[in-house]
This record gives sequence, structure tokens and C-alpha cells, in this order.
Amino acid sequence: MPRALLRLEGALVLGAALLAYAHLGGSWGWFAALFLLPDLSMLGYLAGPRVGAVAYNAGHSHLAPALLAAASVALGSPALLLGAAIWVGHIGLDRMLGYGLKYGTAFRDTHLGRVGSRALSSNDGLNGRRPEDGC
Repeated sequence: MPRALLRLEGALVLGAALLAYAHLGGSWGWFAALFLLPDLSMLGYLAGPRVGAVAYNAGHSHLAPALLAAASVALGSPALLLGAAIWVGHIGLDRMLGYGLKYGTAFRDTHLGRVGSRALSSNDGLNGRRPEDGC
């Protein structure tokens, strides 16, 4: 049940970001062009799973877009607020699809559970948790 709620929350975040972007009058062409930009943080995995997790989490937590939104207000730059809305929308989509913040063990290990075809099932006795998490 918590995983389903977290995915629903991601869908709501995506919807709110889309509404905010539309309300701010942003260009949908720019939205499409920049929407996948946070996924460049996955390049950190070229340096290993721990570095990759740090880089991915930096690009997929709400902290950075919140700082970008604050900078938008402080600097009077609406373009930065549009960027923050795009970024938050990307994070919402990822959460909706089950891609959460990463652990340093492997790309598939997220705070929303293991992703992929070999994901842990509720029938394995771990209820979606990783053994390292102290079942």
C-alpha cells in the first residue's frame, strides 16, 4: 500500500508541475526539450554505483528545484521558475513510474523498492525490502 501511495503522490506532483508550468505561460517546446535533462545525472554511474547514486539523487530530489524556485524569486527571473516546474514534473513522473532515490548498492535499489524484472516480490518474505535494510 505505501508504494502505491508514493506512486500516486508522484502522479499528483507531475500534474501540479504541469498546471504550474501552464499557468506561468511556459513554452511546451522548451518543456519537452528540457524534461529529460535531470536524467543526465545517471552518467554518474560510469564512476560506480555509489557515485552514481549521489549524482542521481542530486538530480532527482526536490531540494535542487526548490532552490532554483527560490533563486527565481530572489532574482526576479521567471525563467528559473519555469525550469523548476519542469524539474519537479520530471521527478513526479519518475516517482509515478516507481523510480525512486537510489541506494549506493545498485541502480535498481531505490527508496520505492527494487525496480526491474528481477525486483523483489511480496512473496519472497521481504515485502519489497532489501536484505541490507535490516528486514
